[in-house]
Amino acid sequence: MSKIAPPFRADHVGSLLRPAAIHDARARRARGEIDDAELRAIEDTAIAEMIPTLEATGIQSITDGEFRREWFHLDFLQQLDGVTVSGAIESSSDSVETVHQAPPKISVTGKLRHQHNIQVDDFRFVADHTTRTPKVSIPSPTMVHFRGGRGGIDIESYPDLDEFFEDLAQCYRDEIAALYAAGCRYVQLDDTNLAYLCDPVMRQGAVDRGDDPDELPRTYAALINSALEGRPDDLTVGIHLCRGNFRSKHFASGSYEAVAEVLFNEIDVDAYFLEYDDERSGDFAPLRFFPDDKTLVLGIVTSKTPELEDKDMLKTRLHEAAAYVDLDQMCLSPQCGFSSTIHGNEVTEDDQWAKLRLVVDVAAEVWG
Repeated sequence: MSKIAPPFRADHVGSLLRPAAIHDARARRARGEIDDAELRAIEDTAIAEMIPTLEATGIQSITDGEFRREWFHLDFLQQLDGVTVSGAIESSSDSVETVHQAPPKISVTGKLRHQHNIQVDDFRFVADHTTRTPKVSIPSPTMVHFRGGRGGIDIESYPDLDEFFEDLAQCYRDEIAALYAAGCRYVQLDDTNLAYLCDPVMRQGAVDRGDDPDELPRTYAALINSALEGRPDDLTVGIHLCRGNFRSKHFASGSYEAVAEVLFNEIDVDAYFLEYDDERSGDFAPLRFFPDDKTLVLGIVTSKTPELEDKDMLKTRLHEAAAYVDLDQMCLSPQCGFSSTIHGNEVTEDDQWAKLRLVVDVAAEVWG
């Protein structure tokens, strides 16, 4: 039987639009007008003010909206010893072409080590401000490998890639163990790469870097499983697949067919948050590989545009997916966060809360 609650019948990916106070504080920090401690105090206030609004939508999994991050992945990964981040997308640009030309680059420049806890204090803050279930979203370990491949990993530090993957997995085991010890029972891995491997252009990019796009899903499944090795039975782990979410733009398209069998059956997670809000994700046929002991969180409400979906359309899509996966194994969510980067999607806070209320309302009507 699949694990339900968490994930919840109405769930969300995690990131929320940053309020003006956060944007202002980050600008002041960049100018040296405030220090890190003052920035964190402002973030504390903004998160504490946001949580009751999130709770009021009916959502049961509570995050900090990723208010402390600029990027869903970089803020976490660059705190690992051995990871270097260089370059960045200009925040004034909304051109997807520019995004493709100048993404931040993740390189491995030394031995990978988890020298300090990364998300534990952030988790504790949320836990102290809600009676519901706090959820921590962290980037999938695959994010350290995919963009650069072998060429992005220092050959002197890691002449043998097996040692690289083992050290990377150990970093994650350390962080997950620290989160669990602090009381965390719901973790989500955010993974663009398994979804990017559904896209012919991205698959060719992997070939150009010297990787086999048919083998990478198995490599990544082994990496994720190693990262989760030894986790307690009462820790729910979900994985969220995304084809890109920068200022309402996506970077990849393609059916899950290319990765579905490995994705659903060789990765030791409890739940899959799958992007299915429009045609770029293909049809539901790849769900025929979905096992009966996992949970599918169907992302058919979009976080990219403000228009509210029709309830009957959402119910119809849920029942279409139920041709492949038992409805009792399913939950409902937006396809992605509302602000995977600090820039946010082209929606308003009112749009965001309305979308989450819609998810809660439809879930209640479908599952009671």
